[in-house]
Amino acid sequence: MSSRTKFAVVTGAGSGIGRSVSLALLEVGYSVALAGRRKEALEETAGLAGKDGSRALPVPTDVTDAKSIAALFATVREKFGRLDLLFNNAGTGTPSTSIEELTLHQWQRVVDTNLTGPFLCTQEAIRIMKDQKPMGGRIVNNGSISAHVPRPGSAPYTSTKHAITGLTRSTSLDGRKYDIACGQIDIGNAATPMTERMTNGVPQANGTTMVEPRMDVDHVGQAVVYMDSLPLDANVQFITVMATKMPFIGRG
Repeated sequence: MSSRTKFAVVTGAGSGIGRSVSLALLEVGYSVALAGRRKEALEETAGLAGKDGSRALPVPTDVTDAKSIAALFATVREKFGRLDLLFNNAGTGTPSTSIEELTLHQWQRVVDTNLTGPFLCTQEAIRIMKDQKPMGGRIVNNGSISAHVPRPGSAPYTSTKHAITGLTRSTSLDGRKYDIACGQIDIGNAATPMTERMTNGVPQANGTTMVEPRMDVDHVGQAVVYMDSLPLDANVQFITVMATKMPFIGRG
């Protein structure tokens, strides 16, 4: 990383992957705006950073609310003065449900959180990055293994993660003229509260239920730090970080 302080926004920073990435960025010297719905969880993330937590800025944010997102980036502009990295991480899913049984509310809630939220955050980030000096920055989207293949009963989550790949590619292309790089990290079975159910078994494509291996979530934080360690004329377009023995590669 360069010698100057770098400034980042991490959504979903109150737990899981967002917390891991936030702590990894703080550890290597970033100032980080911690965005998420629960103020207490954001403050806990900052506290876990120890002395590095002095560079954390908890900003309660609802990524399904355009005004809340606009307020987040207005705070970043005011407090930091620039933005070098956006990690679009906040996401949600539904319980395993067949397509015909999904409600419209379930579908829209996932789309609003996993797709529209990152789109609006990307818009706000680009507006800052293209006007600052030096111009440019990096956007990293959390895509998930589901950006490649679905799990049974996961239509809303899988659909939005495939769409994130389209957003990543479009942002990469449209951001070039502003020296904005955009990449995607696809994560498989990081050990977080969201994947705790895997220790008891989850449905497989062949109709069985199987316990799936998980990996330390801190590997994700280290990967994002690496992605943003590159100069803006180089980019990790796509990277997959996954539990080695999870049932992703192979035939069922």
